[in-house]
Amino acid sequence: MQQYLKLFDFTQKVNYRTEILSGLTVAIALVPEAVAFALIAGLSPLTGLYAAFMMGLITSIFGGRPGMISGATGAVAVVIVDLAADYGVEYVFACVVLAGLIQAAAGILKLGKLMRLVPLPVVYGFVNGLAIIIFTSQLVQFQDASGNWLTGEALYKMLGLVVLTMLIIYALPKVTKAFPASLAAILVIFGIVVFFGIDTNTVGDIASIEGGFPPFHIPDVPFSWETLKIIAPYSAIVAAVGLIESLLTLELIDEITETRGRTNKEAAAQGLANVLSGFFSGMGGCAMIGQSMINISNGARARLSGIIAAIVLLLFVMFGAPLIERLPMAALTGLMIMVSIGTFEWVSFRIINKYPKSDILVGILVAVVTVFLHNLALAVLVGVIIAALVFAWDSAKRIRARKHIDETGMKHYEIYGPLFFASVKMFNEKFDVLNDPEEITIDFKESRIADMSAVEAVNKITERYHKVNKKVYLTNLSSSSHKLLLRADEMINVNVVE
Repeated sequence: MQQYLKLFDFTQKVNYRTEILSGLTVAIALVPEAVAFALIAGLSPLTGLYAAFMMGLITSIFGGRPGMISGATGAVAVVIVDLAADYGVEYVFACVVLAGLIQAAAGILKLGKLMRLVPLPVVYGFVNGLAIIIFTSQLVQFQDASGNWLTGEALYKMLGLVVLTMLIIYALPKVTKAFPASLAAILVIFGIVVFFGIDTNTVGDIASIEGGFPPFHIPDVPFSWETLKIIAPYSAIVAAVGLIESLLTLELIDEITETRGRTNKEAAAQGLANVLSGFFSGMGGCAMIGQSMINISNGARARLSGIIAAIVLLLFVMFGAPLIERLPMAALTGLMIMVSIGTFEWVSFRIINKYPKSDILVGILVAVVTVFLHNLALAVLVGVIIAALVFAWDSAKRIRARKHIDETGMKHYEIYGPLFFASVKMFNEKFDVLNDPEEITIDFKESRIADMSAVEAVNKITERYHKVNKKVYLTNLSSSSHKLLLRADEMINVNVVE
């Protein structure tokens, strides 16, 4: 029995008051986001709300990072908008189900470990880019229905309420942490607007959130090869974007809380949540960095807060829509601006002159791609590729060769640094084939033959010596280097000294 309790973290110490109040705050903050993302995708607001409920509930119960919040996200909305426009919502549901299966497979195959390949500058760029997106997405609240910027009294009212919200969130924790500052700010602003009869935009001005329990619904699409060809590309991108955003958010929360989440378990839970979201009329989603930061900053550390947030969100949809639709958007705007400020890695400014320029450029590039393309998978992929190329280039420059001739007249080349595709050219330049003695030894004690380019380089240098009737011996090969040479034994001609 204890192993099952450990699996679901039911043995974790829980501050029930903090978890419940934080879950309530997150549920309120989820409503406008879920509605907005559904509208971005060209779908009904309820598809976003149902996705937020299903994603939040399943990942909170089964996920690998207690305290992290999942729901309908802009990253997924941007991917599926064309599918929804061209083929309709039923294909979106099918796409989400397939994406969930891909994510679940990634978790089962333990591919979450690939997050180790994401360097810190990429994480900084990703987080900073998301912080900027969260901030800029709030600017629409300072525009009227025609898209014109607010002026005069309307602007002053909006600014005043937003600033007051931010001040409460900033100042209240310095006085007491007994009550979540974000929830207190929302309630205070709501009370001020109602008491003074202030005319300002509310959640209901975005769209109605009234509905019932998410209906079970098998996607109404032809079960054919043609359907698979239509949805598969979208599903692959949704799965990739969802996993990248979720696992990077997981790492961010790990850093803040100084604990460790389980990436593979989270990937499998994200997959299960998306599969159920597709079958229960949801648009799918992934981890939400903004809501997760609200939850963590409120002090929530357990699964209960996410479960409460999902259940309360559903109660809002089923029974509390008239009340929630009266919440002023100014309060939620101020809350999300504070989230963006807290999310941004301000330390990145202090390390500009201390870290390698290549790392700084990678971080900036990832942030720029994230902000302007809203394609998180592409941003992280670009960052990882560039960081890998920079690393390869730096490693290639480190290869060295110490040379000496022993008492028997044999010349020794002691190689330092990895021999791989990028360092092959510099390796070849170390040898003086025509002027060397009849026998030479290449010592790999401080080096390693890393790939087939390196194997071929060793073969070519050996051939050059053989053409002038000189012998080459390889010594002190690592086990991995020896295996590579043995595999290529039929293709190369080298003398390995055991």
